[in-house]
Amino acid sequence: MTATTDDDREALAPLFRALCVELGLCLHDKGEKKVMAALPQGLDAAVKAVLEANGVDFLNAPGGLKRQVRDCMKANLPA
Repeated sequence: MTATTDDDREALAPLFRALCVELGLCLHDKGEKKVMAALPQGLDAAVKAVLEANGVDFLNAPGGLKRQVRDCMKANLPA
């Protein structure tokens, strides 16, 4: 797992806020760190990290939920 900085958290705050407000997938600090560590591996890895941090089994999660998380993340990732 890579180290995260306060700057990383600040840059991704809108993303985490959107996941919580739009989809009800609110992440705790540990979950946010897992997502930040997964982002360099790609968006699919980050989607998996979001779902697992919320106790959702990725393999059995509905495709619509995975798509919603992916779309939300894609729309709210910093440029």
